[in-house]
Amino acid sequence: MLHTRDNSFPSSSAGVPASYETPALADLQRLIWFRGGSDNHVDQVWPNIYLGDAWAARSITTIQSLNITHILNAAHGPYSINTGAKYYKDLQIEYFGIEAFDDPSFDLSIFFYDAANFIGKALNTSGGKVFVHCAMGVSRSATLVLAFLMIHENMTLVDALKTVGSHRDICPNTGFLSQLRELDIKLSEERKRTREPASKAL
Repeated sequence: MLHTRDNSFPSSSAGVPASYETPALADLQRLIWFRGGSDNHVDQVWPNIYLGDAWAARSITTIQSLNITHILNAAHGPYSINTGAKYYKDLQIEYFGIEAFDDPSFDLSIFFYDAANFIGKALNTSGGKVFVHCAMGVSRSATLVLAFLMIHENMTLVDALKTVGSHRDICPNTGFLSQLRELDIKLSEERKRTREPASKAL
């Protein structure tokens, strides 16, 4: 049920090549098709980050067995995975719910930084382990984990897709992939701007 390969996690991206350019959407989609992850209820996709589905979210024994301390529900709400903080009241868990829909027209990007900061805070907590889920654990929740790796771990979208995809089969919808692509372009431009003053100073 649990899929972990700790030794195969890369270290945080030391640096993005200056020549890196964000691929076209079609190329990113092709990258997702060639994946070698699993389709378990829950998988560890980065040290202390677990990505999974509604079954795992509702399984208190699974949450306990993984020693989860933080839960990010990307399908929060009465018409989705309506767990909420009360569901885990007997556990010492910090809960963050995002009412997102797995629809290409839904703007998930407005939650990228809040979700990334929540995951980052969880990992910086002593013994912190975060479970990020939606209904299937392949689109909404996967998109938020990818955004975290890009924002906090300085990964390119390509590296993030390869990292998460090697541990779990993910498939962000085309709208979410486009939003991640926009984030990738923005972060790449920011990296270039910080590089320029450094190169001028040499």
